Amino acid sequence: METQVHGALVEVLGVGVLIRGPSGVGKSETALELVARGHRLVADDVVRIRRLDDGSPCGSAPEIIRHHLEIRGIGILYIPDLYGAEAVRESARIRVVCRLEHWREDAEYDRVGFSRETEMVAGVEVPVILLPVRPSGNMATLIEVAIRDHLHRCAGAGSAASRLDERFRSLAGRP
Repeated sequence: METQVHGALVEVLGVGVLIRGPSGVGKSETALELVARGHRLVADDVVRIRRLDDGSPCGSAPEIIRHHLEIRGIGILYIPDLYGAEAVRESARIRVVCRLEHWREDAEYDRVGFSRETEMVAGVEVPVILLPVRPSGNMATLIEVAIRDHLHRCAGAGSAASRLDERFRSLAGRP
């Protein structure tokens, strides 16, 4: 079974990152900035998702728009022409969802990061990171650092917040 979602899929440090959010929030611009930093575009605008035999969700682009990216004010770009064949991938396992949303003054955003929320992607729970988009914010940097943190957590190090909490507890002599 296959489904399609609106978003962009980029492989960042070997991790498939599904970038979601409302139209005009900056998904394509963020994907382009990640490609400019050496990461690889899988899909822009429409992401096809299917489950692999091992159960993991995998995304790709519809053939007709594969390796193309649309940027308002510039138009349609063909990424291999601009960044070379190594700047794209045919597919990637989706390991993290980054949800971009317009900054809201009244919203509660995670400021500590003890744990990650999850959402279902093709019937599989995937960690999700909600990133508020603000003027002059660099979403590509935030996604890149979120993936570095994700890889660190997956390697068994836990969250930086948990380790800092342990340090404070040990200094206070509490378990």
